[in-house]
Amino acid sequence: MLKRYRFWLWTAVVFLLLTALIHSLTLFFQPAAQNETQRQLFDLMTNYKQDFGAGFKRSTKELVTALSACFSLVCLLGGLTLAFLLRKQADVGLMKGIVGIHVLVFGICFALMVAFTFLPPIVLTGLIFLSLSLSYFLIPRQAEVS
Repeated sequence: MLKRYRFWLWTAVVFLLLTALIHSLTLFFQPAAQNETQRQLFDLMTNYKQDFGAGFKRSTKELVTALSACFSLVCLLGGLTLAFLLRKQADVGLMKGIVGIHVLVFGICFALMVAFTFLPPIVLTGLIFLSLSLSYFLIPRQAEVS
């Protein structure tokens, strides 16, 4: 079972959807300030709006919320795309290409998480990248299938 690429792709789908769910839940919770410095920081992030030109004034909290939502949506897109292709039993050559794209995108995502975030997103994106990489290298070449 561990040598079959479909197992690792389904594992990646589970991790992608789990990450999307967990990360989207964080959009609905507000962290509580623990001291006066944090209260001031949260107030500035919420209420201070920078002018980005052309009439666009956004707070740092609004920008972070948009980026956070986009990360959840990218994970959802990746998971649903792979699940669809697996259920339709897509051609091995197509799967190799799509999974290769996923490995590239989520590999870069993992590197960014390691550089700029904290343990839970690092672990989740690392598991996504690992399962995608394993499945990519286990997908047979088109010539081997024929």
